[in-house]
Amino acid sequence: MQISNGLLDIARQLPSPNCDARPAGQPIDLLVIHGISLPPGEFGGPWIDALFTNRLDPQAHDYFRDIHELRVSSHLLIRRDGEVVQYVPFEQRAWHAGESCFDGRECCNDFAIGIELEGADDIPYTPEQYEQLADITACLMQAYPAITTERIAGHCDIAPGRKTDPGEAFDWQRLHALLRVFGI
Repeated sequence: MQISNGLLDIARQLPSPNCDARPAGQPIDLLVIHGISLPPGEFGGPWIDALFTNRLDPQAHDYFRDIHELRVSSHLLIRRDGEVVQYVPFEQRAWHAGESCFDGRECCNDFAIGIELEGADDIPYTPEQYEQLADITACLMQAYPAITTERIAGHCDIAPGRKTDPGEAFDWQRLHALLRVFGI
């Protein structure tokens, strides 16, 4: 697994317009783990790709009527089967964190990489997702050495009270055990 020009070589590339330049001189030093399912609690289908590329059909599901105009993205999505989709190059600012704060710094999108896991707060994530997440995290930590294990957070950690993902079903101990295999 390699990163070249901000792109992960194993990822299916699906560019999102929902990104922009990071502030000049801003180091990338935070990894944010998210959880997403569209519609809520349902997996598979084209809906996450459609949301992140501004093509979500508001008529396809009642839930989409309220969110189809959102302009959001993430750097990566790890689907339930382990497939990886990249929407935004790592060097660009993806619009994943919203109003957020980590270690006293606001606007986490400026300095964070966002990874979405296809899932829900109360449904266990899959072994394939944990394996991909650990592999990708190790690769990111090599490419961006300011990202350390202490600088991996959930969306819930950077936007408490507003966000709950990746939720209680996410096994942080499992992720850290897998990272230790890489000597991290």
